[in-house]
Amino acid sequence: MELIDAIRQRRSVKHFDAEHRLTEDELRHLLGHAFLAPSSFNMQNWHVVAVDDQAQQDALCEASWHQAQVKDCSVTLILGGSITGYKKVARFTRKAPEKVQEMFAGFVNGLYDGNEQLQRDEAVRSIGLLAQNIMLIAKDMGLDSCPMIGYDAAKVAEIVGLPEDCPPLMMITVGRGVKAAQARMGLFDFEELVSHNSFGKKGLCGEIDDK
Repeated sequence: MELIDAIRQRRSVKHFDAEHRLTEDELRHLLGHAFLAPSSFNMQNWHVVAVDDQAQQDALCEASWHQAQVKDCSVTLILGGSITGYKKVARFTRKAPEKVQEMFAGFVNGLYDGNEQLQRDEAVRSIGLLAQNIMLIAKDMGLDSCPMIGYDAAKVAEIVGLPEDCPPLMMITVGRGVKAAQARMGLFDFEELVSHNSFGKKGLCGEIDDK
């Protein structure tokens, strides 16, 4: 599938074939390519818990205000953002040239230490980039998905065993859709979303084609 087609066809599908499951190879294909998403300093400050055990999915469904897609999808992906991922410099630079390892070791901790807002912001940014990759690759595989924030984060973390410094920042349900998403509600026009060179200065005008 062409990239633009995947972007245009990706929708938040909420009704899945409860009998469908991904093979291990399919799950590896999906996540292995998703992990090519960029992250600051290559820290890869994410951890994905892929849940396809029905009892676990049922528990996650209950923690997600009983949204059926959580238990009916092929796999429920819990995306944990590592707040303290920046501390593992030796890990995320281990394949880099020695000069880069030395440079990062002396800089990264100093940038993030003591700045809890930046630590969380970095995790949120990384999860957002990873999540979009997951959903587009799923579409390319002929699958549907739904990004979710409607859940009790503490309960979800407890169910899948995420540590305190790796909260579940997003949940994505992936599977074979059995009911199309609702019609798009419409996108804003360019001039509402884009300024040219400075905030509020108009440049690009016209409607965005959301068909």
